[in-house]
Parts: sequence; C-alpha cells; structure tokens
Amino acid sequence: MVIASTPSPDHLRLLVKVARMYHERGLRQPEIAAHLNMSQPRVSRLLKEAVDRNVVRTVVVSPDGVHAEIEEALADRYELRDAVVVDTEGTGPDVIPALAAATATYLDATLKGGDVIGISSWSATLLEAVNVMHAKTPPVAEDVVQIVGGSGSPEVQLHATRLTSRLAELTGARPVFAPSAALVGSRELRDLLSQEPAVAAVMKAWSRLTLALVGIGTLEPSPLLRRSGNAIAAEEQRQLEELGAVGDVCTRYFDAEGRAVDAPFNDRIIGITPEQLRKVDRRIGVAGGMSKLAAIRGAVRGGWINVLITDIEVAKALLNRH
Repeated sequence: MVIASTPSPDHLRLLVKVARMYHERGLRQPEIAAHLNMSQPRVSRLLKEAVDRNVVRTVVVSPDGVHAEIEEALADRYELRDAVVVDTEGTGPDVIPALAAATATYLDATLKGGDVIGISSWSATLLEAVNVMHAKTPPVAEDVVQIVGGSGSPEVQLHATRLTSRLAELTGARPVFAPSAALVGSRELRDLLSQEPAVAAVMKAWSRLTLALVGIGTLEPSPLLRRSGNAIAAEEQRQLEELGAVGDVCTRYFDAEGRAVDAPFNDRIIGITPEQLRKVDRRIGVAGGMSKLAAIRGAVRGGWINVLITDIEVAKALLNRH
C-alpha cells in the first residue's frame, strides 16, 4: 500500500476508530464493516494502514521469569540457532530440575518426525529431562543413539541405559546402545572394539544424526562420571590443564576459545568425533551453574553446540564481555 505523506485529520480519525474497534474492543472485521457501513476489504486495508502509520504498535511484554531478550542476545552473540534461559540460579545441583524441565519442554515442542537423536551417556540433567518428558504420539524419531560409550561400573550402568531407552520409548524410536566404555585402556583396544558388529553399528549411526543432545562437562569430572569409571585419571587432568582445556562435550575437550585440544587419550575414546558432531544440524547443549561458565562459553564459542539451555546467571555472564 502506498501511504500518503500527510493524511487528513479525518482520515487519521477513521484509522484510530477502526483500530480501536478491532484491537481494543475485540470486534471482528465483518462487524466493523457493518457498523461503519463499509466493505470488509476496506476495513482490512485500514487496519494495515494503521500499522504502517504507527497508529497501532505491537508490544510483546515478557512475563516475570521469561527472558526472551537475553535469549535473543545470546543467539546473536554466539551465532546460535536458539537459546533457552531458565529463571533459576545456584550451583550445578540446584539448577538441574529447572534445566531438565526446560529441556523436556523444548524437545516436546521441537522434535519432528523422522529425527535421529544422538544423546550423551553421563548427564544427570538429561536423565532428569527424559524423566519429565511426555510421550509423543505419533512417533517423532527413528532412532535414539548413544554418542559416547555407555558402559560403566554396575552401580551406575543403569543410568546410561535408562537415558537412551527412556528417550527412545517417549519418542517412539529404536534405541541404539554403545556397548563399550567411553574411555578404553589403549588405542589398540579401541580399534579392536570398533570392529565389533554392535560397536560398528552405533558408530555408523552417528553419521545419520539430525539432533544431538549433550551435557557440557568441566575439567573436574562430575560425581556420576567418576562413579561410572569413565573419568580421566588425575595425571591426564593435569595434562589437560597444561593444554588450556576448560571443558568437554562427549569426552572431547576444548579450550576457552572452543578449540579442540590434543588430549593424550583422544585415541582411546569411543565416541562421536568433533567433526561428526559439528555436522549434526541441531546440537543442543544443556548445562548451568557458574562453576560451568568457562566450559559453556568454550562450547558456544567453538560451535560444539548451536542450541543452549542454561540458567539466567550463566546467561548474563556469557553476555558480559569481560
């Protein structure tokens, strides 16, 4: 529509009248047309003109606890596809319930038919998320695939198995397990295990992923990872510190800028490679608590993830250039 530069007062008055009837009184366009004795197409044109002339302005007011502007700022700053900021603060254990609920809601809203979902094995937050998810009908995924070795000590082995099997059940998918430890004793053992049919099948499935759901770890292993037997040794942790590592995704460590570090045990990992991970269209990282700030910043800087679900305190710190 071509807008006249100086509308008459009478025309402006008509614009305001039509806009108020529609936006404030809730009348439908046919009702306005009948009331003002004009055609419905003219009512539609007047409503559009009211927007074009700033007679009507759309204002979205975020309720308390919703941080849409911060989410948009995070996405812009770190070139993310999306960001979800949860209105909670505290240490890692304190933020897990809120992060888990947000992750479940996000997956409920965004999973689409035919997805092949990769999931890391040793995240307490991800397990809590699948525990509060709703089952999807009809199915929205073909496979749920472990993307890092899921075997561990018997007392925590159930965690990795349940995480994969429960998400598969909820999405109507087939679970694909990684029947090995994440970190094995030698490169030779890794190569040997990689030739086993079950391990080879899961490694092949990594090339088909459309979505990856991962936690973000720090140099200090989580209690769950430590109990699993997949944690790195103290000497290896010291070497990582010397290399400048700040965190990991799927046992792949990176520095503060998100660059992969040449960890001494890289050739002993049974898990998705950084190159394979970056080819996944949607890479959702879930982590919170200020103790993980450096790791989360490195993960978003390095493109390890392109969707971040975190807490408000971490989100604000990520936007602080200092």
